Amino acid sequence: MTSDIKPIFAILTDEGSAIDWNRLLTEILNAFDCSTGSIHTLDQDSQLLHLKAYQGIPELLLPKMTLIPIGKGMAGVAAERKRPVQICNLQTDESGVARPSAKETKVEGSIAVPLMLNGRLHGILGIAKPVPYEFTPQEEETLIEIGEAISWKIVS
Repeated sequence: MTSDIKPIFAILTDEGSAIDWNRLLTEILNAFDCSTGSIHTLDQDSQLLHLKAYQGIPELLLPKMTLIPIGKGMAGVAAERKRPVQICNLQTDESGVARPSAKETKVEGSIAVPLMLNGRLHGILGIAKPVPYEFTPQEEETLIEIGEAISWKIVS
């Protein structure tokens, strides 16, 4: 992390106001020095992840990202496992977790974090850097805490 996370929690603790998804994502990207990201929420009925905000993602990928089934791509796998999934270099990854079209984002170090509250999935936060990068355990834990705060806001 390169900056303060207080603005993130200020957005999420603002009682009575709806979530400004784009502002929230911008603050998260700034805090973690990332260039690209997305937030998806889970539709509990369809069990599909719905895109709420994105930044730095090529327009040609948006149709593939608007609805994501659980288990598909990094976001879907993180949702299925209910734990973070990260790739140090998306451009050279051969694990099969990321979809081939994800390389079109031109990002390398990336992480998808489930938005969890009381063991229940509410969505996925994905952020990425344009260079190879492995998020530290502390960064991962902070992202999990942010995910919990987002989930709390979703259900309240």
